[in-house]
Amino acid sequence: MSAEYVVHGAAGSGSVPVEATLTLLGLPYRVVENAPWASRAAADAVGQVNRLRQVPAVILPGGELMTESAAILIHLADRHPQGRLAPAPDAPARAQFLRWMSYLPAQIYSMFWVRDEPSRLAADAAAEKVILERTAQRIADCWRMMDEQVAPGDYILGDALSVLDLYVAVMSRWTPRRKVFYQAAPKLTAVVRRVDADPRLAEFWARRMPFEGAWEG
Repeated sequence: MSAEYVVHGAAGSGSVPVEATLTLLGLPYRVVENAPWASRAAADAVGQVNRLRQVPAVILPGGELMTESAAILIHLADRHPQGRLAPAPDAPARAQFLRWMSYLPAQIYSMFWVRDEPSRLAADAAAEKVILERTAQRIADCWRMMDEQVAPGDYILGDALSVLDLYVAVMSRWTPRRKVFYQAAPKLTAVVRRVDADPRLAEFWARRMPFEGAWEG
């Protein structure tokens, strides 16, 4: 039994929105740094916690394991409602919150299991190139479809920051990166830039996912 959250993750990865959420909530946590795509040893280390060898994997203070970034984010927001990082279960915005929190991993995040190692599905190098091109296009198309169906205020669901905004801010940095995202999702662009500039996360972003250089594309 521990008082802290233990986050198995890596800088720039899907653990970052979880870490950002814990930071905003002021909850004690530590990161076990392992990027499973970087080496066999790192993948094996993550595999000791999550058999899928994927991050994030979080050990809750009670010792229970949670995986799947969207589930972790929803759990944290709901478990700590004082942080106001998700609409309440009976709030009008709750349905759309759940919709987009499910959409992101199902339609976009899932593409990166393929992109990180296209040889998993490709027969040869030529096929790998096609997979990378088509998954990048698919990701851009999904951002475009989301953008067409939201009506943001300062943030995606209105005037309050939620874990959905943190999730999008991080994922939009991944390939095909922000320049493509800005073109595909003009309404979401102002939202992610606002999240980037949140002073409460300035030190965190600088340490875990610096918003400069290659992240823009």
